Amino acid sequence: MVLEAVRSVADYRTLDEAEILIGYMDGIAGLTGAPNMTRSYWHGWRNGVVDAGFIDPDEAQLELEHEFATLSEP
Repeated sequence: MVLEAVRSVADYRTLDEAEILIGYMDGIAGLTGAPNMTRSYWHGWRNGVVDAGFIDPDEAQLELEHEFATLSEP
């Protein structure tokens, strides 16, 4: 199963926030991603392992971070 990374705010808004949180908590704890994970879980898990310092952010994460940052610009 290949899941596509989230690269835009519009795409992020299609994800399930509860699944993102569960994935994030697993990732930040250093747990292996759940088998048959959803795209929402996987997105959260990837951000958790990055925030915990286990891996570096990839291009897609940096693109999404930049797009979120531009939302708050005047």
